[in-house]
Amino acid sequence: MGMEPAELAHGLFRVLETGDPVLAAEVVHEEFHNREAAVAPAACARPGPAGVLASGAWMRSAFTGLHFPVLATALGDEEVWVRLRMRGRHTGAFVRYRDGALDQAIPPTGREIDFEQIHVLGLRDGKVVRHEAVRDDVTMLGQLGVFPPAPPTALRMVAWRVTGRAARTAALVSAEAAEAAAALPAGTGTGR
Repeated sequence: MGMEPAELAHGLFRVLETGDPVLAAEVVHEEFHNREAAVAPAACARPGPAGVLASGAWMRSAFTGLHFPVLATALGDEEVWVRLRMRGRHTGAFVRYRDGALDQAIPPTGREIDFEQIHVLGLRDGKVVRHEAVRDDVTMLGQLGVFPPAPPTALRMVAWRVTGRAARTAALVSAEAAEAAAALPAGTGTGR
């Protein structure tokens, strides 16, 4: 017997926290689509468990101790709505992309993040097949000193861009996400 919808939701966020490829294959449908992958490395847009593994690697590369405590779930016919918090410490560059290219690289600040999100997960065949989110990114960027811009953070971001460090970091983060996407056990999902 498969997992209950709320267990699938918890499992999906556990995959993001840990990068567990076996759990990813258990909870993520092979046709999984992540609407939010537009600001992530290209590998995060891959269908199936591979994209979820890539997304987790991308987030963990920026935030140590990444954790998604679930505050509430609501069940629909073929959906689970999840209200949770995203927590972690910003110890690596947080790189955001647009159309597959570097958009913004926020150098590590050492600051803690802790903010709310709402996720809508579509279900099919006892697995998660779709992900959409409403995130409070403005609060997260404020916690990182980016919005409104704190002068030291803004200066570091400009220096990273001018010296090419932002582009090099974006390439490294993209490679790590692609490597994580390929980590699925043989015969599970679309990793390779």
